[in-house]
Amino acid sequence: MNRRSMLSATAASIAMACSPATRWVTAAQGSKRQFTKDLTWGAIGVQTDQRQAIEYAAKYGFESVYADPGFLSSLDDSTRAELKSTMTEYGISWGAAGLPVEFRKDEETFREGLKTLPAKANGLQLAGVTRVSTWLRPYHDELTYVANFRQHARRLRECVRVLGDHDLRFGMEYVGPKTLWASGHHSFIHTMAETKDLIAEIGHDNVGLVLDSWHWYTAHETADDLRTLTNQDIVACDLNDAPAGIAIDEQIDSRRELPSATGVIDLKSFLGVLVEIGYDGPIRAEPFNAKLNAMENDDACKATSDAMNKAFSLV
Repeated sequence: MNRRSMLSATAASIAMACSPATRWVTAAQGSKRQFTKDLTWGAIGVQTDQRQAIEYAAKYGFESVYADPGFLSSLDDSTRAELKSTMTEYGISWGAAGLPVEFRKDEETFREGLKTLPAKANGLQLAGVTRVSTWLRPYHDELTYVANFRQHARRLRECVRVLGDHDLRFGMEYVGPKTLWASGHHSFIHTMAETKDLIAEIGHDNVGLVLDSWHWYTAHETADDLRTLTNQDIVACDLNDAPAGIAIDEQIDSRRELPSATGVIDLKSFLGVLVEIGYDGPIRAEPFNAKLNAMENDDACKATSDAMNKAFSLV
């Protein structure tokens, strides 16, 4: 479940990308950071599946990959062991999975999704996944802020209990653009501070934030806001840049740029604080970029990897 609906490999190459020499260079270049360069393929318009995504990740120098809850919960023990072996061989770890429950709609839809969560959470745990993430719609056409807040806390608390039973951390991403949170009848959570309030209300220690440089920027937040967090507070992180020549409050959520494409967002400060606090989770690009989405899979993976390398070089 992502915002697209709301807003409208050769073996030789893999072997080369994963050779000991290549890994040594990657480790040396990334010695100041603990976070991983993550491939969340759907976020960059790549049409593929879990197995092929792991191949793409290895081929283009990604260090972790999105975990598909449906796929992983469908595996038997031998297939799961085979998948783990492949990932170990390539030096690829798990990033985060998406929450496989639709909690934003009516109660019946939520309840039906919640019924499937234990099996999917178990599949994630058996595969070695430790992080699950989702995003918060920053408005509602019917519920007031307080009513919506209470509903989110109640529903997500139920999800968090199940996830916690399977040693899974849960992160929530606030959505910052004013053009989006002001588009509904009632605005809702769209800042870090508000998301912290929801985390406190849910009241479980396996709940944290999903950071996104785009939402940090559009929420008018600073490096000092990031410094209020610890590594344990952050479950996952997205890295994006913004189009040039557009005022912050006029930025459109579905029109972003790859990391360090324009320099509009201060990614040096953003990533620098993540290094300072020792963030050790996945960082993934999520540009919702039409040009990137139109590329062939290999081209999109390479362009994304190159952009993330450029951003990571800032720190």
